[in-house]
Amino acid sequence: MALRAGDRAPDFELSDQHGTTVTLAGLLADGPVVLFFYPQAMTTGCTREACHFRDIAAEFDAVGAQRIGISADPVDKQAEFDEKHGLGYPLLSDPDRAVAQAFGVSRRGPLPTKRATFVIGTDQTIVEVVTSELNMNVHADKALAALGA
Repeated sequence: MALRAGDRAPDFELSDQHGTTVTLAGLLADGPVVLFFYPQAMTTGCTREACHFRDIAAEFDAVGAQRIGISADPVDKQAEFDEKHGLGYPLLSDPDRAVAQAFGVSRRGPLPTKRATFVIGTDQTIVEVVTSELNMNVHADKALAALGA
């Protein structure tokens, strides 16, 4: 079952696209986190979503929030995705989908992760959850709205 607003986000430790190990607790030390799960790097929908998060970076900076992408893709594919599109924010590799399972967004099939975004406050409480498989821009837009509220 997917986590909901008011739930405590589970801590995790994963590698980003540069091979650096990051934890949720460590990220939250620098401000709220917008953690968006996407099915697969380099695909049309995921590229649109990731680029929208990139394009409105200044708006996230203005509210002190960090954008963090996460999928089951390996570190080298995350690095390629970042380089190709100049994303400029961490892309985490969750190859065994343990973090996706902990957040309740893992599924079977060719796209093993549901498209979902979690806005997480510095106290590790989930402030907002955005789910839409088809509207790619709604994730960043609703996350920003939740941070401004």
